This record gives sequence, C-alpha cells and structure tokens, in this order.
Amino acid sequence: MSEQTQLLQEEIDTLNQLQTTQQAITTRFGQLEFQIQSLEIQKDQLVEAMGQLKENEKAIGQQLNEKYGNGTINLESGTFIKE
Repeated sequence: MSEQTQLLQEEIDTLNQLQTTQQAITTRFGQLEFQIQSLEIQKDQLVEAMGQLKENEKAIGQQLNEKYGNGTINLESGTFIKE
C-alpha cells in the first residue's frame, strides 16, 4: 500500500491558486479567440463591401466616360472639365 503524506495548507493554497489562475487564463483565451473570430468576420464583410465599392466606382466611371469623354470632375462645383 502507498504511503500518504499530508501536504501543508500553504502548499494546498498555492496549488489551488495556480489552478484558479490557469482556469482564468484559459477562459480569457477563449474570450479572446471569440473576439478574433468576430473581427475576422467583420474584416471579411468590409473586404466584400470594398470590392463592391470598387465595382461601383468602375461602372460609374465607365458611364461618365462614355457620356462626357475623358476629363476631370469637380464635385464641389459639379462640373466636368474635358481633357
């Protein structure tokens, strides 16, 4: 039969504190990973929105080019300056 030795209360407290700290860190890692995944989803949505924006810019640019030709648009005055 194995011999048992009683740990000191200080040793038990230290081990309990280590276990509590480990659980807290593990929980925090889980929360952090959740936030990372949420940010990745938001990033993907923004990349998709940016792609759509670029497509819209290109389509509008082509429409204006067909209508007015090559030139520059001044949005403040709402005028087109032909090159």
